[in-house]
Amino acid sequence: MCSLSQVLLHYALWDIMCIQSIFITFLTVGESKSARCDDLESLKKRNCDVAKIENPRGSISIDENKPVTNRKKDVAEKLKPEQITQIQPQKLTLTLRSGEPQTFELKFKRAEDYPIDLYYLMDLSFSMKDDLENVKNLGTDLMREMQEITSDFQIGFGSIVEKTVMPYISTTPARFINPCTGNQNCTRPFSYKNVLKLTDKGDEFNRLVSEQQISENLDSSEGGFDAIMQVAVCEEQIGWRNVTRLLVFSTDAGFHFAGDGKLGGIVLPNDGRCHLENNTYTMSHYYDYPSIAHLVQKLSDHNIQTIFAVTEEFQPVYKELKNLIPKSAVGTLSSNSSNVIKLIIDAYNSLSSEVILENGRLPEGVSITYKSICKNGVEGTGENGRKCSNISIGDEVDVILFGAIWLCTVGKAPSALKCPSSGKAEPETIRIKPLGFTEEVEIVLNFICDCQCATEGEPDSKKCFEGNGTFECGACKCNDGRIGRLCECSIDEVRTEDLDANCRKDNGMDICSNNGDCVCGTCECKKRENPAEIYSGKYCECDNFNCDRSNNKLCGGHGRCECRKCICDANYTGSACDCSLETSTCLAKNGQICNGRGTCVCGICKCTSPKFQGPTCEICPTCPGVCAEHKDCVQCRAFEVGEKKDTCERDCSYFQLIKVKDLNQLPQPTDQSFSLAHCKERDANDCWFYYTYAIRNDTKEVYVVETLGMIGPAKC
Repeated sequence: MCSLSQVLLHYALWDIMCIQSIFITFLTVGESKSARCDDLESLKKRNCDVAKIENPRGSISIDENKPVTNRKKDVAEKLKPEQITQIQPQKLTLTLRSGEPQTFELKFKRAEDYPIDLYYLMDLSFSMKDDLENVKNLGTDLMREMQEITSDFQIGFGSIVEKTVMPYISTTPARFINPCTGNQNCTRPFSYKNVLKLTDKGDEFNRLVSEQQISENLDSSEGGFDAIMQVAVCEEQIGWRNVTRLLVFSTDAGFHFAGDGKLGGIVLPNDGRCHLENNTYTMSHYYDYPSIAHLVQKLSDHNIQTIFAVTEEFQPVYKELKNLIPKSAVGTLSSNSSNVIKLIIDAYNSLSSEVILENGRLPEGVSITYKSICKNGVEGTGENGRKCSNISIGDEVDVILFGAIWLCTVGKAPSALKCPSSGKAEPETIRIKPLGFTEEVEIVLNFICDCQCATEGEPDSKKCFEGNGTFECGACKCNDGRIGRLCECSIDEVRTEDLDANCRKDNGMDICSNNGDCVCGTCECKKRENPAEIYSGKYCECDNFNCDRSNNKLCGGHGRCECRKCICDANYTGSACDCSLETSTCLAKNGQICNGRGTCVCGICKCTSPKFQGPTCEICPTCPGVCAEHKDCVQCRAFEVGEKKDTCERDCSYFQLIKVKDLNQLPQPTDQSFSLAHCKERDANDCWFYYTYAIRNDTKEVYVVETLGMIGPAKC
């Protein structure tokens, strides 16, 4: 009850949560709180002492905020990679209150002349013999081309064949020494070799690659995944720096993945660790190939962007793989690798033109929403809010994070937050980074578990039944073994069935209508994931979200849902408030409701006769023409002739007659705000007469030309 002396806007994980017009109650077994308040104004109206109302708010503190680097390639002074900043800010501290979002902005800018490490991993099975010849001069050629992009470039080289067990290779002594047939001289099979650690010496790359020999395996797929895993995790042996990391994998075959090792009797899952001895992978016979998911994780953890340079035949396979590996690209390798430099440059430009943000594991109950503002003001939301495309060097990308929102799990504290009774949760740290880059933003999350009053509780308070609880923040926090609003019930002494009887509506079978828990004979309604959806009532029999809908909107968007019944706004009615009482949509051009031929129901004309149609019952496909309908009456009243000459006064006095001298004086349709019919009829003497028929302000009007027109030689 809010009349208690210390009712607070209380954000304890275990207690009352009052959030501007939404309240959420968090309960655990053995604990109950009585204060139920909607917002600050509600507390004031309930005579809560304003001086004793606490309203803790979340906050954001920027702890490290170095500006992004404006670096030019032609400047004499060169910066070390660790001196370059591409994302801002670098560290923040967020204090979160349940249900209250915190919004902050990140800025990313690609630095010009940023260093690049490129590791070339090549399949050296026999089918790649011609390709090896063209790669032997790759080091110096690629160095020259990359000078256009960066002045700080390193290149390395590794080679792969296959696991050195049957059935992937032949293990007979002769074939193991030289696996190639005929007069071909090949080197013995191996899984992966790190031939050259990353270096800025292109001629060293050429020399060592020139010394490499082709090998051979038995099956068509290769052990590329084993090698990619080692390249990713063996940072020291490969020589990776904290710069842009590119891995080019060149092959003309498919790949083995997790589970394929069983063919060779290898069942241990890949452990994702470095096993290079003398620059050779030594555990290919012991560990299975890595799974795709495992590979994705390691490539992301080590900020490696992958370029698959594969022949046309295997393009579909590697394009599917690319869709599973963020920040990867696929290029078509010519049959002899002659286009490999252009392929690498194009793939790098494609990869570097897209920025994708990812965040680490979030604590339970915390969510993040992204909104990006990209080049030319293009905005992205949802999953598209994480990324920007077509980014050039020097372009800035703004990403707005619509906070980390802490929404606690109903009935229990999120385990990751470790909210103890002291009301202080352990801080959590999450990291956000652009994929393929080593820089990241560190975000420390602090959680408001309780109000200050929780530290000033009164243990064994007389306000809690016989001192069986601590009175804090205007409510009783029961001791172990006690339950109830005032801790008046003992778990051991009360009979569950007696208490449950008070929680059944009309002696029914359902406890608290299956929408709550019976705590000490009183229903405590469950909380839903959406805090705006609320169960209520003595037996939790009511809610504000199960009313009729119209156009997929609760109460048609024109009312509020109370105890599963729509309370409609003014001018609306119906079970779903979908019936408008407004009649303006039923007005015809003549100012009449439904042309006088129907009634206006929910803003729509319901015509009294099925022969009338149209939005205002203005159409009558089966009716005789207006002109033919009124011809005889117009004829008898204007010219005193025709079939109704003798009954004219009786039958034809329903309209007002106005005579005009010629056709030009008849009312025109464009001059009127009501329906108007122009008529031209012929009498018994083959003479034409002209008139108009209209209904204006419920008055029927006929304008008629007072002289008849001739047809042929007849005199009229």
